[in-house]
Amino acid sequence: MAKNNTTEEKSFFAEMFDSALNYVKLYWPKLMVFTVTFILSALVIYLDANTSQTIGSFTIDEYEVGQIADRTIIASKSLPADEQFPIAVEEGEKVTRKGFAISEEDYLKLSKMAASPSIFDYRAFANSLLFLMLLSALCFVLFNPVLLGRRVEFKEVCLYSILFLIVFAVTAFGEKAPYFQGVYKLPVIIPATLCVALVSVLFGQLSAFFFSIVISFGVLCAGGFELVPFLLTLASSVTFSRIVKNIERRIDMIFSSIGAAMLNVVYIVLLKVIFNDNFSDSLFVLTGIWFNGFISGILALGILTPLEIVLNTASVFRLMDLSDQNAPVLRKLLLTASGTYQHSLMVGQLAESACKEISANSLLARVAAYYHDIGKMDHPEYFTENNIDTENKHTDLNPSLSVSIVKSHIRLGVEKAHQMHLPDAITTIISEHHGNSVMAYFYNKAKETNPEVSEDEFRYDGNCPTTKESAVVMLADVVEAACKSLDKPTAQRLDKFIQTLINSKIETHQLDDCALTFGELTKIKDSFVQILAAYYHGRIKYQNQKDPDEKDGTNSEGNSQENGSEQ
Repeated sequence: MAKNNTTEEKSFFAEMFDSALNYVKLYWPKLMVFTVTFILSALVIYLDANTSQTIGSFTIDEYEVGQIADRTIIASKSLPADEQFPIAVEEGEKVTRKGFAISEEDYLKLSKMAASPSIFDYRAFANSLLFLMLLSALCFVLFNPVLLGRRVEFKEVCLYSILFLIVFAVTAFGEKAPYFQGVYKLPVIIPATLCVALVSVLFGQLSAFFFSIVISFGVLCAGGFELVPFLLTLASSVTFSRIVKNIERRIDMIFSSIGAAMLNVVYIVLLKVIFNDNFSDSLFVLTGIWFNGFISGILALGILTPLEIVLNTASVFRLMDLSDQNAPVLRKLLLTASGTYQHSLMVGQLAESACKEISANSLLARVAAYYHDIGKMDHPEYFTENNIDTENKHTDLNPSLSVSIVKSHIRLGVEKAHQMHLPDAITTIISEHHGNSVMAYFYNKAKETNPEVSEDEFRYDGNCPTTKESAVVMLADVVEAACKSLDKPTAQRLDKFIQTLINSKIETHQLDDCALTFGELTKIKDSFVQILAAYYHGRIKYQNQKDPDEKDGTNSEGNSQENGSEQ
């Protein structure tokens, strides 16, 4: 039994070691950035402690001439006299004695020891390192795919690290400036709101909320574990991340900054009241806090444009620019593949409405739908939506050749997306909007001549959707295309037909990786039905309305159609 237990323990530790090793191999770039950030943060703490007025674990401000010493302080190193402090300190000398008054000479020696970088509070330094370790663990918990709903990219980790170090360093060294000494003055120069604004626009509100928590605890550590800077940073950061959520235009950022600045003033006043602080420095503090919140939004506007280009993110401003239907690529799509263009617009409308129902990124879904079929521009005649007055090009083609032509629009679309430097989120949706589903029409056609043909030869080469937005675009794409062939598209028939299409995607495991729930799929279906039922609604047929193929029916049909278009 003992041997079996030992074997099981070894097996358990071996599995744990292998899992850890695989994790490191998979995420080593992110872990490297994380490690460098931790080391640089520790260096900031070390430099801050070496330049602060510390005596052991006490501050020089706690001592004065004539005060009764509460402890015996012994010099740990000899310090020669210099111009600033013309008095020497001998190693092992008792500078103060517990229970005795501090003389002017004792105070001068204390000041000399405090100003000397050779006097270092290792306990405080170790405490800060332990706190950073706990903060590191918190980062791993907050920014994991389960809570965040997606994987954090390497470029995102780099930006988080840079912004954290900026806030951490400014907090640590900012309080040394005479104008910003004090727990209420220090937040005036902490750029936490600016950093959160950048994260919120670039990566979304949830990422900004988690980042607000992380930098707030960073301020707590760098600010000497003072509660006021921590609370104000947390309140202002979370507030700004929430305000920025609903902006769609760049001018909205300015109004958001004004609102956040006013709330910052409210927060600092409340903190002064709660902690029973006087308002003697109110003019400087209130003005500075207001200006910090306002200028953060203005600076964010200037910094966002280069960051959007470098990081290639699907920010709200970038998506609004790409949603312009006068964009060159969309104009080209209209001219070369008008059927595909109209199909893309309808898919965009369906996807946007569905994403709003399930609280997904509706703007991203709409814009991605506009571009999801740009790969069809090279061979538009091989796609049925563009064959209005011509025969189907695939009628006389071998099914295998047809499949290769149809599949190529995914590869061409991804290539065009890279050439246009479209955000990675849009490129991913382009590559995933058919998943690895089977082209049933060509597969069934091939089986007529070769019953043993492999189903895998007729699959798309893409991955299944990995995000809710990608899955919604896939469903909107297949629903919009399939419903065109439905006879008498009433709301009831549309509901049953769309449910069949969604069930088909579930049964073929196309939605396994996108985290959509059955409740959300029901909301998506209902949204599709509502829009398509309105789109396919019936019209009144006028008494004198004739079939356009009938002779001598041109004038009366034209008049009736003109009247009917108003219905």
